[in-house]
Amino acid sequence: MRKLATLLIALGLSVACAASVQEPRATLERAANVLGATDVKTLEYTGSGVQYQSGQSQTPGDRWPRFNVPSFTRVMSYETASMQDTVVRTQGEDPPRGGGVQPIRGEQRQVLFLSGEHAWNQVGDAAVPAPIALAERQLQLWATPHGFIRAAQARNATVSGRTVSFTVPGRFSARGTLNAEGLVEKIEAMLPSPVVGDMPLEITYADYKPFGAVKFPTRIRQSQGGFPTLELTVTDVKVNGPVAIAAPDAVRQATAPYAVVKSDRAADGVWYVTGGTHHSVVIEMADHVVLVEGPLNDQRALAVMAEARRLVPGKPIRYVIASHHHFDHSGGLRAFAAEGVTLIVHDSAAAYFERALAAPATIDPDHLAKSGRRGRVEKTGSRRTLADATRSVDIHHMRDNAHADSMLIVHLPKEQLLIQADAFTPLAPGAPVPTPPSPFSVNLADNIGRLNLGVAQILPLHGRMVPLSELYRTLGRAG
Repeated sequence: MRKLATLLIALGLSVACAASVQEPRATLERAANVLGATDVKTLEYTGSGVQYQSGQSQTPGDRWPRFNVPSFTRVMSYETASMQDTVVRTQGEDPPRGGGVQPIRGEQRQVLFLSGEHAWNQVGDAAVPAPIALAERQLQLWATPHGFIRAAQARNATVSGRTVSFTVPGRFSARGTLNAEGLVEKIEAMLPSPVVGDMPLEITYADYKPFGAVKFPTRIRQSQGGFPTLELTVTDVKVNGPVAIAAPDAVRQATAPYAVVKSDRAADGVWYVTGGTHHSVVIEMADHVVLVEGPLNDQRALAVMAEARRLVPGKPIRYVIASHHHFDHSGGLRAFAAEGVTLIVHDSAAAYFERALAAPATIDPDHLAKSGRRGRVEKTGSRRTLADATRSVDIHHMRDNAHADSMLIVHLPKEQLLIQADAFTPLAPGAPVPTPPSPFSVNLADNIGRLNLGVAQILPLHGRMVPLSELYRTLGRAG
């Protein structure tokens, strides 16, 4: 009897284990059948709606700027893990507020790519590497309803009732909720952000309709960090059409694009650090170094700090001045904090950055998370001066700037240099002057006049160094 009991218990356990394996598999197979996902190799959907530019709010902690999207097309290959988004945007707010390449005159076309381990953007005829966007684009591919079920099946996802979860280590975690029919109705994900550590992202799918052999949602809503990022009405879906997306050589060979730096002397002890899309400025003081701007991510910040130490050996980097809170301009600040550098920000952004520096980064632990430090933040108010026997560095708040309430400009009075971000990016040589001029550039000129700043050269944190007259030419003013 004892042997029989033992055998029955063992048999019961094996049956229970088999059931526990079969149940998740059956749930995912049912969802795949309901969606028509089993035979889907490629998928294309088109729609229109509204987009919000993440991390580009006018006010720190406020909602992100809105754009109209008359056309949105996403083409995907699940077999090659590739994707192309083609987005046509128009100005959504008048007057413009916040970032996101505003104001838009007419239509702006964005073409964004993913292929395996490569992300890039098409800018004119150039393929510009965008590895900073890789994790999010991979998530977007595998968070589509059909992609989610395929990824869950491939990754032995955890299934509990109608909740399906899996993780791509170092990239993202995703949890999907199926409705009673087996359709994917919500994705809750966590992504690494260079600014705020772990960033929550949520996608909801509604109003599924048949498109040939598949069902696809006709309403898609997305949010990041609790703020909306996309509201889309889908009008057309195509399945298993030809999709051939491959990373160009320039993208595949760009192994560390954010680490490329180039330094030009702007004045004695002042260097303009370029080499990419976002620039910084190194300023040598008597016994330390001040840096203006820590953009993009850890890789860029560490490269800029290494360049500063090469240019000014033996002097510690004491301060980094953040021009404003937008994600692309502040993505390297956590790395500066990890190195013991104090952040100087406008009062309006101080609490925002204190929270950002204290936030956990568990999906892909960054330099700050690994350091164990919390970082230090100091405020500026309307004006602050860093001065010693070497030079004076004046930090001014840009009053009434609609691009960012937290916007700072840095003025070196002796050298007559002005450092600013986003308010004015010099036009390409020979490019026509915009009509009307950008309100952000008008505001910069107004602040220069209000503060009575002596400026010979502008060091934009995008573009190239130009004389002040170039700003006035862009505005159609004599100066």
